[in-house]
Amino acid sequence: MQRRSSIKQVVAVIIVIALVIWSFLYTKFSLADLMYGLPQMIELFKSMFPPDLSYLSSITQPMLDTIRMAIVGTFIGAILSIPISIVCANNVIKSSLISIPCRFILNIVRTVPDLLLAAVFVAIFGIGQIPGILAIIILSISIISKLMYESLESIDDGPLESMTAVGANKIKWITYAVIPQAIAPYMSYVLYAFEINIRAAAVLGLVGAGGIGLYYDQTLGLFQYPKTLTIILVTLVIVVLIDLLSTKVRERLT
Repeated sequence: MQRRSSIKQVVAVIIVIALVIWSFLYTKFSLADLMYGLPQMIELFKSMFPPDLSYLSSITQPMLDTIRMAIVGTFIGAILSIPISIVCANNVIKSSLISIPCRFILNIVRTVPDLLLAAVFVAIFGIGQIPGILAIIILSISIISKLMYESLESIDDGPLESMTAVGANKIKWITYAVIPQAIAPYMSYVLYAFEINIRAAAVLGLVGAGGIGLYYDQTLGLFQYPKTLTIILVTLVIVVLIDLLSTKVRERLT
């Protein structure tokens, strides 16, 4: 038995090494190419300094728009994630005819990049914040639902069996046995998704989905690198602050 297990491990290592070598060969990645672009990269960083702080007044509103997009998208996505995670959890909805197709659809949605989603919504709804919000809603659902249904499947069975023993219906069963155990991890996942959504919202403007991303595109296209650095610094400060705040809140929840 141990010999069979060690053979599987050796085969797995060989497959991984073969995949890595195959990927290196077909992407033609080389340190020589990296070193060739290094001087240009240094010149780009040099041209960014010092940051143009006079540009702060111009990006305040789009940065606020970015934060609002993340808040609205996360809020709606978090609400929609509740029923989706419930129907995906095997121990809550004990029917594979429901849970397996729901998980399959959720996995498909998770494979679509947020920038691609935003580009599709821009083509449908036009340039603005609505496509960005819709992309963030789907991103939030894919993150929260996945984490949440896995948490639901690991909750304590005791309260579930007690509610079943007293003949509680499905709504009472979920309300009094499932939700009390799931509320803390759910809030933690929502905050985690909000952190990710802030970063995502900052670049969705590159495809016309509103927010600060549009200003990245404009300043880079016009070679206004000091302004680009100003945007990067402001985005960095906001993301770090939100990360710190979110981490503190999540530590209190766990």
